[in-house]
Parts: sequence; C-alpha cells; structure tokens
Amino acid sequence: MEQVKVGIVGCGMITARRHAPEYTDNPHAQIVGFYDFDQERAGELAAGYGGKVYGSPEELFADPEIDAVSICSPNYTHASYSIKALEAGKHVLCEKPMALTLEDTRTMMDTAQRMGKILMIGHNQRLLPTHRKARELLQSGMIGNILSVQSNFRHSGPENWSVNRTNTTWFFDKNKAHFGALGDLGAHKLDIIRFLTGDEVQSICCDTVTRDKRYPNGELIDLEDNAFALFRMRSGIVGTMNVSWTNYGEEDNSTILYGDKGVMKIFGDFADDIVVELRDDTRVKYQVGAISTNQKQLKSGIIDDFVESIRTGRAPTVTGVDGHNTLAVIVAANQSAKERRWVDVAY
Repeated sequence: MEQVKVGIVGCGMITARRHAPEYTDNPHAQIVGFYDFDQERAGELAAGYGGKVYGSPEELFADPEIDAVSICSPNYTHASYSIKALEAGKHVLCEKPMALTLEDTRTMMDTAQRMGKILMIGHNQRLLPTHRKARELLQSGMIGNILSVQSNFRHSGPENWSVNRTNTTWFFDKNKAHFGALGDLGAHKLDIIRFLTGDEVQSICCDTVTRDKRYPNGELIDLEDNAFALFRMRSGIVGTMNVSWTNYGEEDNSTILYGDKGVMKIFGDFADDIVVELRDDTRVKYQVGAISTNQKQLKSGIIDDFVESIRTGRAPTVTGVDGHNTLAVIVAANQSAKERRWVDVAY
C-alpha cells in the first residue's frame, strides 16, 4: 500500500498537536477527514489539514476510501469506536488507556484478529529514541541485573493541555474518563516500565488521592489527581511509581533503574537524556533526544510506526497485548486503592 488514507475521530489537543500534524508529515499518509461532536472544531482541523467533516463516527467508519482510523476521543468511547472501526475493515490506532475494562480490551483484540486488521495503542513513550536506547543498554547488561525501578510522571494537569483549557475538561468527568491521573499518566509509566524491563507486574499496592483539582463549583473532582504505587514484577524487580496532576513546576517524566552493576537515570536531568553511574565510579552520559512536555510537543514516532506497520504488514511496536497488560495493572491498582491492600494483577 503506497498511501494510507486516514480518518480521525476526536478533535481535541492530542489530534491537533500529534495525530493531524504527524500524519501530514508522513509522505505515505493522507488525512481523508475528521469527526468530533463539536463540528466546528472538526471543521477547523479539516480546513487546516485537508479532508472533510463527518457527521458521525459511523459515517467515517463506513467510508470505503478510509484505510485506517485514529481514535482520539474520550476514554469511554475507545472500545466501542475501535470495535466499530475494525468491523468496518479499518486498521485502528487507539489512544491510551486502551479501554475501561479488560473484557473490552479482549474484544478489541479478538475483533482485530478476526478482521485481519492492525490494532495499535498510543503508548508513545516506547517510541522515543531515548527510551529505545535505554532498553538497548539495559539488554546489553550495562547496569547488570535490574533490582528496582523508580518512575515518575508529574505535570500541572490536563486542564492545561486539553483543548478548552479549563476545569470543564472531560478528563475530570468520571463518566467519560473513568480514570484520573492513574489512567492518564500511569498508563504511560507502566507501559515504559514493562518496555524497559521486558517484564510484567505481578502485584501492586496503590494509594490514590485528590488534593487540588476542582470542578467549576469549587468541589474536588471525583477522580484522583495523584497516585502512588509500589509494585513487584514477575522476575523479582521491585519498584515505585508516582503520577500527579498537581505539579506546578517543571514537568517530571523521569525513570531510574537500579542494577547490581550501576544505576541508569532517564530524563532525571533535563540536560542529559540518559546518565549511567557504575560501581567503579564510571559515569556515562547519552544525549539521544528530548522528551515531549505539555508546553513543548515533539514528534512522537507513533504515527510513523502505525503507517509503516500497515504498509508492510508487520506488527506495530505497541500491540493490543501491550495495551491490555498495561490496563490490567491499572485495574489492579484501582482495586488496591479501594481495598487498601496488595492486589495480584489478573491478566
């Protein structure tokens, strides 16, 4: 396939800042059109990037000209829209979290397999050159056996990123988002931990709190704006994860891995992408590439990977299994926070 023709469902900031410009930048992709419940917003993107405005997701999915669909709508629509698109014979790139339940993720994967179509999930951090270099170094044994992991993702909240830039954002609506910071930011960190270690989380202990995010009436939102987790992986690696929507300073998207030969710090110092400190006092720095922030978006690589997987027939870098397994940990973490105990992850 020389040219992949794409429809985009959902015209919020993730489309405006990532999907639309990155499809346009790819010589093998063409945007056919957009759908959003806000037709004016869809019209603005169509005017800027080309293509038509569809009156419904179903109309977009039914268009025979479209080969693939990006699902960039609120979380509660991810499963239903993805399944409809797959059943209509489209390849699907679905933003994270993959769905709200593991039953839905299984249905999404089953539908993709039955229809012979690609299902990719938008866990973009594993496409970052720095994370890929870090994985290569870890697999080479540079810091030896990984003993423990510490990973953070803290920024000032989705209301400072989302398209309307107010606390009326759907990210604060439990019916639409389902998850708070744990699903929004934790999805990224749990996936990158899995990617870097090549391991799966076995059990988790999590606490969630709502400290500062409020609805327009002044009441605290119904979703967590901070989550803190301890976890054990199948290989014995132990770790911590801290995600937050209440960091009103410089964004923190760091991961530190502690091995029996040394320590690897990824984005722990914004001047250096990877810093490795070994037991013999050797210190090595690798400057590979910066990470996107809410203030400065960089090319993610997720769109190029999706388009290339369609054109060549290879599996995408982030599969439905990756989305499913990451969601399984989030589900267990939510259960842990509610029941105040360690929970085994049920994949």
